[in-house]
Amino acid sequence: MTVSHHSHSGQFCCHAKGTLEQVVDEAIRQGFTTFGLSEHVPRYRACDLYPEEEHLGVEQLATTFDAYLVEAHRLRQLHEQRISILVGLETELIHEEGLQKLEQLLERKGDSIQYLVGSVHHCQEIPIDFDKERFDQVLGTLGGEEETKERFNKLFCAYFDDQHTLLNRLKPEVVGHFDLCRLYYPSTDFRAFPEVWTRIERNIRYAVSYGALFELNASAFRKGWSTGYPGVEVFDLIISLGGRFTLSDDSHGPQAVGLHYDRAYKYLREREVEQLWYLAPAQAGEEGRSRGVVARPVEGKPWLDAWPALLESK
Repeated sequence: MTVSHHSHSGQFCCHAKGTLEQVVDEAIRQGFTTFGLSEHVPRYRACDLYPEEEHLGVEQLATTFDAYLVEAHRLRQLHEQRISILVGLETELIHEEGLQKLEQLLERKGDSIQYLVGSVHHCQEIPIDFDKERFDQVLGTLGGEEETKERFNKLFCAYFDDQHTLLNRLKPEVVGHFDLCRLYYPSTDFRAFPEVWTRIERNIRYAVSYGALFELNASAFRKGWSTGYPGVEVFDLIISLGGRFTLSDDSHGPQAVGLHYDRAYKYLREREVEQLWYLAPAQAGEEGRSRGVVARPVEGKPWLDAWPALLESK
């Protein structure tokens, strides 16, 4: 069985391509058995908008997100005999006000949101994954004459502290791209930063304690990494602490559905992963349900088999 828990479409995300229906159609074409829809939660202050969103404004972003939920549930019902579609969202944590707004959104939408991909994309209220210029801008705010290593230490600590806050407040079912904070510096080894490594272990232990799944996010390969998110030392720590992995393509349009899963499966083989997990709608009376879904083990070991020939054309 083939799964992904993290995806976007150009219909509802300005830096993606295609419609949500085209994304779902491509997942069906490739034989996905479970496919999660997880458009970004809207941002609530004009100063938090990405440059590509500034022409829309915060009110339009909120309206667009509501339209996403309607379309996602239409597609879920339309294709329920062909594929299990999960309707979720990808979080933000930019500041306390935004986190409170997100909590209110989840309370209002109730059962229409089945799961969360818990992600952090900002530090010092500046996006760290939009481009390297903004990442380095954050570094520049973290200490005038301090050594570069100490600036990285501060950025990483801030990122993982925000991630910990997010995990505590929202308990997302899937922890998104755990180590995004080293996007432009993938060779960085967090073990060289004792304060950071302590925070990483703390966050992993907490996510494990409430049953979260950690995604192996294949989008890192298209960002130039030799691994998926998370990198090797974090990946191995998650496994050693009892963490459970799922798989995500973090696709931004139909052209990226299942992209680099061949490399993700190779990574799983190299790390000697014994079991993958996925989210599924909970059955009546089933214990441990969270927002209507539960984690189940993936049948078989698809990462030990040949990836479908369908992907050869991508």
